[in-house]
Amino acid sequence: MSNQDLLLEIGLEEMPARFMHDSMTQLGEKLESWLKEKNIAFGSVKLYNSPRRLAVLVENVAEKQDDVKEEAKGPAKKIALDENGEWTKAAIGFSRGQGASPEDLYFKDIKGTEYVFVQKFQKGQDTFSLLPELRDLVTSLHFPKNMRWGSEDLKYIRPIKWIVALFGSEVVPFSVAHVETGRTTQGHRFLGKAADLSAPSEYEATLESQFVIADSAKRKQLIVKQLDELAAEKSWDIPRDEDLLDEVNHLVEYPTVLFGSYEEEFLAIPEEVLVTTMKEHQRYFPVKDENGSLLPYFVTVRNGDSRALENVARGNEKVLRARLSDASFFYKEDQKLNIDENVRKLEKIVFHEELGSLGDKVRRTEALAERIAEVIGADQETVQLIKRAAHISKFDLVTHMVYEFPELQGIMGEKYARMLGEKEEVALAVNEHYMPRQAGGQTPSSIAGAVVALADKLDTVASFFKIGVIPTGSQDPYGLRRQASGIVQILLDRNWGISFKELAAFAGQEANSELLEFFKQRLKYVLTAENIRYDVVDAVLESTNLEPYSAVKKAAVLESAAAKPEFKETAEALARVISISKKSETSAIDASLFENPQEEELFKAYEACRQQIETLYQAKDYEGAFSELSKLKEPIEAYFDHTMVHAEDERLKANRLAQMASLAELIRSFANINAIIVK
Repeated sequence: MSNQDLLLEIGLEEMPARFMHDSMTQLGEKLESWLKEKNIAFGSVKLYNSPRRLAVLVENVAEKQDDVKEEAKGPAKKIALDENGEWTKAAIGFSRGQGASPEDLYFKDIKGTEYVFVQKFQKGQDTFSLLPELRDLVTSLHFPKNMRWGSEDLKYIRPIKWIVALFGSEVVPFSVAHVETGRTTQGHRFLGKAADLSAPSEYEATLESQFVIADSAKRKQLIVKQLDELAAEKSWDIPRDEDLLDEVNHLVEYPTVLFGSYEEEFLAIPEEVLVTTMKEHQRYFPVKDENGSLLPYFVTVRNGDSRALENVARGNEKVLRARLSDASFFYKEDQKLNIDENVRKLEKIVFHEELGSLGDKVRRTEALAERIAEVIGADQETVQLIKRAAHISKFDLVTHMVYEFPELQGIMGEKYARMLGEKEEVALAVNEHYMPRQAGGQTPSSIAGAVVALADKLDTVASFFKIGVIPTGSQDPYGLRRQASGIVQILLDRNWGISFKELAAFAGQEANSELLEFFKQRLKYVLTAENIRYDVVDAVLESTNLEPYSAVKKAAVLESAAAKPEFKETAEALARVISISKKSETSAIDASLFENPQEEELFKAYEACRQQIETLYQAKDYEGAFSELSKLKEPIEAYFDHTMVHAEDERLKANRLAQMASLAELIRSFANINAIIVK
């Protein structure tokens, strides 16, 4: 059987850079899945993209599906044959369903029972005849943001301009949104021109001749090489921001690195402002000297060749100069501000129509911060710093600089607070209360920053839950998952031992199980990321008074214990207690009702364990705590050997169930051992 290469290219208007990599990957994965589903053999898969195209090239695709030959199992013999030995409707229906006739049926013995079987054969079709189905694959791609164009019903990331679909030298015929497939691809928008492909293998070289580097990895290598060469030539340090590099890479088809300059007077503006202006707004790389100080230069990547670079540089300088002039003006104006006056201005800014103003939010955050400070045992001086930091935490939102550059909220707040005479701890907390700014990001370094961050995030999450705004599926417009993850991260880093129930209570939501479950899910991600067994994760998440730090430590202890041979019997004994305790209606134990020594021994073991375990919890010794619980195995086993919990005497039964309930509560303080699968 001969093979051919397969090329599918979707030509579009310029796509947003941030969606390109995932879209390219999705196209490749869908085409691979389709080939596997159709039972078509294929070789290596190469992915390509540029701002105007998504493409996949599959090498050595078989020209024909593999023939399918397999054995299909049908009903048992007693169902397949009637009393006369004739085929029943069930057998005939089975044979037809497999594309065979009753004459093809035969019996095989499986574990003492005979079943009817048939050899199923399906001849493979020509691949080319199946390839028009790629139309559905093209239309099935999903994107974070879609648009419609003209009179088309199709929603897509950008309008489709051309489609190349080649199997060997033949065009695969289909159309999407009135765009017919062909063999013509488009070169660089102004440097290149249209080019015909006679075979998929020509794709990359043909585009390169038309000033398109279709391999994103090659484009990135070219950019990095040019950046390194420029840095070496000028004795500069060009900090490598991978996110910026990826974005720039997906903005160009034919990259050429160049540099420009700006006036030294702008270096008086805080570095964060300069860097943000260059990176976030213009996609420029900042330039530093060997000591890490900013230099009045920037580096950018042009989508084109090296002709007339001076003109391109001047154009970029003009744009940047305007941005920096604005930043300089805003910075000077902001130096006239009064912090307390800015705090008062927050009353006029709506946080959410159902949750009041930013001023209202700040007051809620202050109250929560005080509660948290009290729980962690902060001294009076620290409490005052926390209160002040919480009070002014949002003042920079009404500054000119943050209005123009929202990315700098907190960062400018810290600088302005320090400049206007606030204590160092307060200034730092104004910035840190936004941390972590993204998943896995840096957490606050100071106590004040951590407390205010915790309070601010807790208020945001709890307030939205209170008004019924709860994330569902991929919908999370207020970033509540990120905020809740930040809460978990801070609690883990600080080891403050504040439970989720306490957090909910602080926010006045004791009965909100949805909020507790939301926090629990964030912690579950943390535990799963630690490669903890899923059943151990579930067991720990069902512990009473759940809090992140102890949960992570308990999970590690259980994971280690579960690998030991003695764990099975221990877990079974503890789980038995939890199971039977569910029928208890009280936890009040009357020792005078004990009828045998085993009841008394278990009660004594429980009392001793309870006292020991409380001390061990306080010392954060979770290994020791589980060791104490493990000591209960023998008295539990002895108890069940000699005691009928469900006694006929209702008083005895209630008392024994109460004993089980108390014991179960102690066990669940560590984890719900019932959830662990023991083998």
